[in-house]
Amino acid sequence: MTGHVWRPSRRRLTDSLLAALAPVAACSVALGGLTTWVGSGSAGIPARIEVTAGRVFLPYGDSRDTAAFFRISNSGDAEDRLVEVTSSALGGDIALSRHRTTGGGAAYGERVDSAAVPAHDVLTMTPHGLDVTVRAGAGWRAGDLVPFTLHFERSGRIKILAVVVRPGEGSL
Repeated sequence: MTGHVWRPSRRRLTDSLLAALAPVAACSVALGGLTTWVGSGSAGIPARIEVTAGRVFLPYGDSRDTAAFFRISNSGDAEDRLVEVTSSALGGDIALSRHRTTGGGAAYGERVDSAAVPAHDVLTMTPHGLDVTVRAGAGWRAGDLVPFTLHFERSGRIKILAVVVRPGEGSL
């Protein structure tokens, strides 16, 4: 019996290399995707939004236009954005506004499309910064509760009741 030495053919070598290449390529693509995900800040704990301290000012004088304020906390690892505020109890236009003071001391408000809520931070709305402009309901009195829904880009909707207060009352 003569010994026959097995020798791989060129085709068998090529097939073996291609078979080994598929899992290596799949692992490389997965590793690249994970690296991009972590690098973009999406890894870790997603945004964790909590809305508290809802206040809405009782309108002054003949005007029914007023403002609502909220304290928005984000204890997560990712930023979120407040993109809209609605209320089932209010008619008219509800808008996010940012108030600024000019060099001459005059204040003006401008409508904004959204507001960032950074990771591990708090966004506190104030009369001198970000607020929600609303048209007050008829017959509002101090202590009344007004339902609001805050809509976030990543966290969805959060419902909260805001208490009606006289300007200058109640901590914001």
